[in-house]
Amino acid sequence: MDMPPVILASASPRRRDLLQQLGIEPAAVISADIDETPQRGELPGPYAVRMAREKAMAVEWPDDLPSSAVILAGDTVVACGRRILPKAETEDEARTCLALLSGRRHRVLGGIALRSRDGRLRSRLVKSTVIFKRLSRQDIDEYITTKDWQGKAGAMPFKDLLPPISAILMDHIPILWVSASMTSRPCSGVSADGRFKQRFEGR
Repeated sequence: MDMPPVILASASPRRRDLLQQLGIEPAAVISADIDETPQRGELPGPYAVRMAREKAMAVEWPDDLPSSAVILAGDTVVACGRRILPKAETEDEARTCLALLSGRRHRVLGGIALRSRDGRLRSRLVKSTVIFKRLSRQDIDEYITTKDWQGKAGAMPFKDLLPPISAILMDHIPILWVSASMTSRPCSGVSADGRFKQRFEGR
């Protein structure tokens, strides 16, 4: 079965690059403009899925694409316990997030949603556990100067695994690759069979 055209509901170069690395060129890239404020008492997992679903619903099909086109949306959430860490926009926010994550185990949650033109909206939640080494003030200062934290959930470096991360324990499929897997199987969603562990040694 041929892969349907994919409308990526994100202006993130990171998500587009990942799809392209797997040979998936989005037919259209449309930024989803939604309110990303967590609801009172909302837990990180449900929040990640809600964000992905709302992004998928906020985007419409371009007139020049066939009815088989699907809308793909995703959201990444970094959670410390029940706390949802913000997408760091300022150095102060980044420092606060990194100080909180330093030397701790926390969760990275990926909400994925796929919307077809017949009204079906499928979603998945993918969970990973990330362990940070203990960060010194110098470690944080050096990372802040890279600007890689800007706009990233919890100020975490997802594209290039930098020294603060000492290990990643993934219970299912790696979060940043789920979008492509889900797109290639739009009727059945993602199969999350198996477990694996991959270590990344810090400084």
